[in-house]
Amino acid sequence: MRAVSLCATVVLVATAISVAAQQPAPARPPRRPAPAAPRSTPPQKPAPAPAREAVVPFSVGETLTYDVGWSTFLIAGSAVSRVVEKRPSSSSSAYYIVAEGRPLPIIARLYALYYKMDSLMDSYTTLSHRTSLYTEEGSRKRTTTTMFDREAKRAQFSIQPESPIVFPIPANVQDGLTTLYALRGRSLKAGDRLSIPVADEGLLYTANFEVNGPEQVKVPLGTMSAWNLKITVLDSANQPVGKNIAAWISTDPRRLPLRLQADLPVGNFALTLRTAQ
Repeated sequence: MRAVSLCATVVLVATAISVAAQQPAPARPPRRPAPAAPRSTPPQKPAPAPAREAVVPFSVGETLTYDVGWSTFLIAGSAVSRVVEKRPSSSSSAYYIVAEGRPLPIIARLYALYYKMDSLMDSYTTLSHRTSLYTEEGSRKRTTTTMFDREAKRAQFSIQPESPIVFPIPANVQDGLTTLYALRGRSLKAGDRLSIPVADEGLLYTANFEVNGPEQVKVPLGTMSAWNLKITVLDSANQPVGKNIAAWISTDPRRLPLRLQADLPVGNFALTLRTAQ
């Protein structure tokens, strides 16, 4: 696992929890045709009921701002995650979500850093259509993209100028940013144990979650009741990625990600929610 990917995505990936694709409303059963008169037109089957969009506790325009702590820095930078819009995507519609992270100016003077992750989350199934990650580390710039083909059960990972990597995926695989938002649409309870495959950098990981609480959590936004999710991320060799990974999701109707934390090879990270608009 590359350090760049860890630094930019694992905290989000580790807090991602699968929401089983919400099934559209079932089609009405076909009506039993009445006896047809000779030469009459055969009865038509009823059209299926329209699909229903998933119920989510956020809307277009929502902006979450976090203080980012790193190792000995209580506040080393900030991160902002926004639901920018809802747009047509892959014969459906999807929320376009963007998360960006920057260090404080004093740290940026020593080493320039910038991360931007964006995803398209289907508004019906809450599964990811596509995700990309843009990073700036010093003078090095890098863009990666993952496209999900749900029908073919394949994903394509691209990073220029290398050739794309195509790999098989399970039906409920997610990217980190999308599943963080999908999590918010799920009702949690103490004792829940969940597992979800996560695609990152052309590889598959397994994130396991144990729900505890609720408990009171103090963040810059205030003190709120939250579910405590203890998280284990395993790579394809079943080896753990990171330590002390956890997330706190508020128990109120907005289900806000209040705090995210992880101990990674590049340092200890903690994101705490400062504002939610």
